Amino acid sequence: MIENKVVVITGASSGIGAATAKLLASQGARVVLGARREDKLAALTDEINDAGGQAVYRVTDVTKSVDNENLVQLAKDAFGGIDVMFLNAGLMPVAPMSELHVDEWNQMIDVNIKGVLNGIAAALPTFKDQKSGHFIATSSVAGLKAYPGGAVYGATKWAVRDLMEVLRMEAAQEGSHIRTATIYPAAIKTELLNTITDKAAGDAMQRTYDTYEIGADRIAKVVAFAIDMPDDTNVNEFTVGPTDQPW
Repeated sequence: MIENKVVVITGASSGIGAATAKLLASQGARVVLGARREDKLAALTDEINDAGGQAVYRVTDVTKSVDNENLVQLAKDAFGGIDVMFLNAGLMPVAPMSELHVDEWNQMIDVNIKGVLNGIAAALPTFKDQKSGHFIATSSVAGLKAYPGGAVYGATKWAVRDLMEVLRMEAAQEGSHIRTATIYPAAIKTELLNTITDKAAGDAMQRTYDTYEIGADRIAKVVAFAIDMPDDTNVNEFTVGPTDQPW
């Protein structure tokens, strides 16, 4: 059941996060939106509420533990609790390692790995106490297969895969009834391409997206499917991409 579930979404201001927020709210979920861009968060929250949904937001930098904690607290204050934590914030400034974009490597590690860890740490105590909860994370096909130019991005997404799998195992061992789901999108229409500063890598990625890109609403439907599964069912991994591309 999606109706009345409280869903916290990071990276909610655009792309997969925004599409998921709108879809879940239309199905009766109460959504709590976090991202860095307040103007986009405010507009999205107004759009959802004007359409009859329920949404609140807080400006959130996932690299800061306190911001994640405040986002979870907002869910409790506004809607009385938290059922789902969708760890969706991410960056993708791909480039050959030989270009030594070290600052971008560190940014990806901070957002794509530490941001996920901070979100887990913020929600996990509540999930354990209530013996229920659902962590959903956005990884990537780059978390399943290596691609030239995607070494560091892929490494962060492999890390997400491992974190979520071990979290699932430990939850089962501890009997906490916490569910997990990891999503592996391919070429999805989002703002990720805007984070690529290396021109050659950006041009190559744009050509791929021009051929295979699908809408963020496709991922939103997968998130909704995962949440709507019976509470005693844990379907853990979803790979989503164009049917004509062997990702």
